[in-house]
Amino acid sequence: MFVEERKSKILEILKNSHRIQVNDLTEALEVSESTIRRDLQDLEQAGLLKRTHGGAVKVEHTGFEATMGEKQLSNMEEKTEIGKRAAALISDNDTVILDAGTTTLQIAKHIRSKNVTVLTNSILIASELSQNPDVHIVVTGGYIRRETVSIVGPLTDKIIQSFRVDKVFLGTNGITLQDGYTTPNLEEAHTKRVMMKSAKEIYIVADHSKFGRVSFARFANLEEVDGIISDSGVDQHMVDKFASKNIQIIYS
Repeated sequence: MFVEERKSKILEILKNSHRIQVNDLTEALEVSESTIRRDLQDLEQAGLLKRTHGGAVKVEHTGFEATMGEKQLSNMEEKTEIGKRAAALISDNDTVILDAGTTTLQIAKHIRSKNVTVLTNSILIASELSQNPDVHIVVTGGYIRRETVSIVGPLTDKIIQSFRVDKVFLGTNGITLQDGYTTPNLEEAHTKRVMMKSAKEIYIVADHSKFGRVSFARFANLEEVDGIISDSGVDQHMVDKFASKNIQIIYS
């Protein structure tokens, strides 16, 4: 296989999986580890991917945002895993904010505690929770962003500011040690920030693909949250890095 053909194959694999590992590429392409690392270095210099410890991830513009339909098809097994793990942190009689998103939707699907009150800016989450007789639902006002089916804007923020809750669970499009937690949309970033100010405990819910990504608007610094709830696919090297900053990643 020629060099350019091999690099093209690497990009094709990355397009379908979002994240690739060096050892997997050596087996798939039947070349040495050093060859793969040189290829990844060349592709990173060309701006076609970003190298990580042991592999590489896709490069996306900071303003990029997938549609709700695309998000619902992405990493659903992992999001379900996270949803169950996060829901287990919700106790009887808790008051909770659930941010709009496909991962937080999975939390709503797996709440088993009694007499829980949930404030949300998501029509999809409100609809899901309406099937659970043990959950009281409060939906914010505001206007709907079609891209994420979330309710945002000044009215949304004003309503959230009038509440105080035990826990908030927030989705994110990107997490890095340098930039904290980021999202593509300014209004959603502001709403997330308001949600954080209303909660005693703050949790980020994010599958492993969100680590190493950066979006346009930062809504929180690393140390402002009580924990990151992720899936078993999160890289151990990443867990150790965040632990060195006293940030707990809950993933097993």
